Amino acid sequence: MKPLLVLLLWAILLVLCWPLALLLVVAWPVLWLLSIPFRIVGTLVNAVLALVKALLFLPARLLGYRESA
Repeated sequence: MKPLLVLLLWAILLVLCWPLALLLVVAWPVLWLLSIPFRIVGTLVNAVLALVKALLFLPARLLGYRESA
């Protein structure tokens, strides 16, 4: 559903302002490639925060505390 909506919006942009639509087609892959390092850093930060959380809650888990579902 999302790719269809993106295609529809791009087609509308192509009709209204074709130079901007063509610039978007050229710039989108470049921007996607530039965003890859930021995604990697975000994943690493998420993993480190999960590790810190696990270490902080380790004593409670060893004593038998369970989160209610």
